[in-house]
Amino acid sequence: MTEAPLPKEQEHRLLMRFMLLSLAAAVVTMALKAGAAVITGSVGFLSDALESGVNLVAAVVALLALRVAARPRDADHHFGHGKAEYLSALVEGAMIFVAATAIIWSAVERLLSPAPLAQAGIGLALSSAAAVVNLVVGVILQRVGRRHRSVTLIADGKHLMTDVWTSGGVIVGISLVAVTGWYPLDPLVALAVGVNILWTGYKLLRGSMSSLLSASLPQSDHEAVEAVLNRYRSEYPVEFAPLRTVESGRQRLVFVVVTVPADWTVQAAHDLANRLEDDIDAALPHTETFIHVEPAETSPR
Repeated sequence: MTEAPLPKEQEHRLLMRFMLLSLAAAVVTMALKAGAAVITGSVGFLSDALESGVNLVAAVVALLALRVAARPRDADHHFGHGKAEYLSALVEGAMIFVAATAIIWSAVERLLSPAPLAQAGIGLALSSAAAVVNLVVGVILQRVGRRHRSVTLIADGKHLMTDVWTSGGVIVGISLVAVTGWYPLDPLVALAVGVNILWTGYKLLRGSMSSLLSASLPQSDHEAVEAVLNRYRSEYPVEFAPLRTVESGRQRLVFVVVTVPADWTVQAAHDLANRLEDDIDAALPHTETFIHVEPAETSPR
């Protein structure tokens, strides 16, 4: 059975609570990883701590973006402020690039001047605890983000999961350093972390830019609307022009051109448009549908 959608205000409060969870996780993991870096002197742990610093900044930006996205439409923003969430993802992507640059720079310096590690066991324990925190919070954020169509929560959750893989690589690398005593392995691991973070930032920026350029709704959403239109085709003597849609954060905008018989009254066409709008909203909750009616003699635009 499909779960009923929450009212917009209640949904917004729910998303804000999960972003506060992300913020708390970022503070905890950054403290744990920074402690590991200070205790061991490892540039690998330092790179991991820098990424958690990015998570902290990203969580703050995401909180602000969610607040802006929840604002109602106004005289300057007729379709609301939903795209503020994409700006949050852009800022997070840019911060990832900054962190990756710092990580790679530090790794190259340490590679040129290798140094032994101190108390690797304590550092590994702290980093492992941080990875567990990120894993749990990252999974939660992605699940909630997909359920409520929040690009901000999804992006933050994916970033945390990337952090988990990063921490895993660092933990393996530092463990090998402790066992083998081959110190250059520490900066080599940090270099790998930096490259991985750069790739994550690129994908995040690419997706955000596409959405800011008014990307269409996902295929699954298109199929849900087309199912409604097909039902109307079978029940009424009407036809539809190719569907046009826009995704704007958690907002869905659907543009429908419907061709009706020329002898229909304005009232009949209006009533059908209202029913169609309600049915699309039932199929895709919180969708704003724009319907243009044309007589059969006029070719759809």
